[in-house]
Amino acid sequence: MMKKVPLYELNNRMKAFKDQMDLSNPEWDMAVIFSNINLYYFTGTMQDGMLLIPRDEDPTFWVRRSYQRSLDESLFSVIKPMGSFREARNDIGSIPSTVYLETEVVPLALYQRFVKHFHFQKFRSLDLQVAAVRSVKSEYELSLMRQSGMIHQHVLEDMLPEMLKEGLSEAQLATELFKVLVDEGHHGLTRFGMFDTEIVVGHVGFGESSLYPTYFDGASGTLGLSPAAPVLGNRNRKLAKGDLVFVDVGCGVDGYNTDKTMTYMFGNPLPSHALEAHMKCVEIQNEIAGMLKPGAIPSRIYRQIMDNLDEEFLENFMGFGTRKVKFLGHAIGLIIDELPVIAEKFDEPLKEGMVFAIEPKKGIKDVGMVGIENTFIVTPKGGECITGNNPGMIPVY
Repeated sequence: MMKKVPLYELNNRMKAFKDQMDLSNPEWDMAVIFSNINLYYFTGTMQDGMLLIPRDEDPTFWVRRSYQRSLDESLFSVIKPMGSFREARNDIGSIPSTVYLETEVVPLALYQRFVKHFHFQKFRSLDLQVAAVRSVKSEYELSLMRQSGMIHQHVLEDMLPEMLKEGLSEAQLATELFKVLVDEGHHGLTRFGMFDTEIVVGHVGFGESSLYPTYFDGASGTLGLSPAAPVLGNRNRKLAKGDLVFVDVGCGVDGYNTDKTMTYMFGNPLPSHALEAHMKCVEIQNEIAGMLKPGAIPSRIYRQIMDNLDEEFLENFMGFGTRKVKFLGHAIGLIIDELPVIAEKFDEPLKEGMVFAIEPKKGIKDVGMVGIENTFIVTPKGGECITGNNPGMIPVY
């Protein structure tokens, strides 16, 4: 039987969005959603169409394709078919002079096709309002993320060590890992909000491969399959005794993701300075987790951690060489990289039910990327880890 997003869940989300719009843009009259992720969030199905949200009327999901599938999958109250924007426009009354859109994701060509028939004068962004609503997870959403976390923990902590064999390539491990994750219940996609970001399963690297630079805004890297496909891992880098194995992958259930990084020592222990740096990263993760309480300020968490690290440790912390990121963690949900972020300038207080992936990492020359990442729910007692408590550096001898 098909699992559908409950109607009460959809209604609560829409009410929360309208309340957020009333608070931040009291003059708003109409908002329109186009992106797959936000359409799924508000309607429970991911079809080609638009969600028209008038301020004082019920919203309508206009579906181009597949209307039949939208009816099969969604409990949303008003779903109508449309062949084109013109067809939908003929069924709608007046259009306000200003319409609110997803300016982060709507392509210019789509905007031009839309405004050709919906003759408004100006557009404004609704991205931050949607992000604010999505950032606080309901019990329904948290239940899915907990399921994902259990899969994540079991696969990376219990199953992956048995997969490590001498001579195995990075690409082979990544593809085998993907299959196992899907077999265990992973929904098969790792979605990001970053523009044009393509990730199959995550970063899988042996030794210094995990330090190789990429355009991806993360601490680790990967050589990948080729310049045209810098994903999965390299076919020619084979696992050898003494290698650090670095695995940073996403997992998800019914759209909701968790994020986890686990490290392994294959064949022999790593040098003591690498192990010490790794354990320091674990300590930082645990310290941040303890601060994930309602009312805490992300930018203050970031500064408190960074200001208490010495210069020697800060070298190659959260990256390697000149390629370092300026955050310690990020919210997560329907996409891996949601808002807010544990970084400078994120000054809004945390709320109970927010979920963060915390990922302190440090590049070590001639060794690779050490560190850890787990997913935590914000609670009054601090972060509740839902992806496991293993500190990493699992020995596989």
